[in-house]
Amino acid sequence: MVSVLMQMAVLILCGAMWRIIRPGGLDADQTRLVLTAVVFHLLLPALVLSVLWTADLGIETLKISLFGAGIILFGIAITWLAARLVKLARPRLGAAMLSIAFSNVTYMGLPVLEQTFGAWARTIVIQIDLFASMPLVFTLGILIARHYGTTNSENGSMLRSLLLNPPLWAAAVALGLNFAGVAQPAWMERFLMGLSAAVVPLMLISLGLGLRWNSWHSRNLPLASVVVAFKMGAMPLFGLGLGLSLGFEGDTLTALVLEAAMPSMLLGVVYCDRYRLDTSFYALAVSLTTLFAMVSLPFWHHRVAAIHSGH
Repeated sequence: MVSVLMQMAVLILCGAMWRIIRPGGLDADQTRLVLTAVVFHLLLPALVLSVLWTADLGIETLKISLFGAGIILFGIAITWLAARLVKLARPRLGAAMLSIAFSNVTYMGLPVLEQTFGAWARTIVIQIDLFASMPLVFTLGILIARHYGTTNSENGSMLRSLLLNPPLWAAAVALGLNFAGVAQPAWMERFLMGLSAAVVPLMLISLGLGLRWNSWHSRNLPLASVVVAFKMGAMPLFGLGLGLSLGFEGDTLTALVLEAAMPSMLLGVVYCDRYRLDTSFYALAVSLTTLFAMVSLPFWHHRVAAIHSGH
């Protein structure tokens, strides 16, 4: 796990350094938008098609989806309860809720799980993302941003955001082919694997490009420390209990707990900008949870493995 995270850290650092050096005069945010657009519209759909076309889907798929949804709802609940005790401005509360509830289950979860457990873990990441995280991000996530932020007619509808989503369309096609029993041709398998191979490094570089160091203000740190504690501690602990209650065990349980321990999602920055939430605070939450994940993910991997072995 540590060696995997070290390799990931190098790619994330490359993206972070791009923001400072600006090779070719290219702005980090513009570069990130280009990379994420390529991943989201081409490479990630190829990965989704490759994985779900041949995946063994059944009752475990439903349980994985319930796990992913349960983690998100738990994050919203603990943020709302904590906000009852402390007075927060609505834009800041909305940003905190998004940063705690929604995790970077794909951009960071995919490389961590794939490199730690093998190619089979791709199925877990894709199922959590497509059947739990992504639908809730584009519905419940938008509702949270609208409720605590400012709404205007240019923000678009939730249904449109959900439907204009290439990975979801790829998932629909893959599921149709899977359930119809259509075999994946060898040439298609090689083609999809070639496209899928670029997903992980580009995701990690994009993650580094999205880290904003100018958000490190002292006024942000107290609440950010609470976000880190919830994100790195409470969420995976709840995930462990939820995973056990759903009957998961072994490496599958460990992989799910690690998904629950992932840092805050990058897309929240877009929501904060669009709905006038506290973008500076959210950017700090992403940066801190990503940095702390380098320590907390090996910890949770070790702890859950210890439960398996009875220690």
